[in-house]
Amino acid sequence: MGLDARLAEALSAVLPVEVEADGALTVRYEGTFASLRVVTIAEDIEMVSVTQVLAWDLPLNAGLRKRVAAQAQSTMLGTVTLVESGKKGDVMLRYNFPGDGLADGALQTLVLMVLAGGADARRALVD
Repeated sequence: MGLDARLAEALSAVLPVEVEADGALTVRYEGTFASLRVVTIAEDIEMVSVTQVLAWDLPLNAGLRKRVAAQAQSTMLGTVTLVESGKKGDVMLRYNFPGDGLADGALQTLVLMVLAGGADARRALVD
């Protein structure tokens, strides 16, 4: 079974998972949503790429930029970034890790840890 199928199966055990037409997985977790995909970067090296949308259409101001910067420094699993568009901003968490060699339980746990970190960052940003 390929890493993409293992990832879908491992996450389906604990979260609703949508398999997109392009093979990406979409999951919703504590007010966020995330896209996960398996990317082959070299022969026999597959990475799991997680992009989690933490908040969207937030009004841009110094306070938001400061809160995003604080989350970027404190988040251990992933990079928190602010994507600016006009007077609004979206906050994303991105994390990539090698999936080869991880047992299904470890794969599930690592993804859940990333998603939980993103949910914590969301709460710090919008509460």
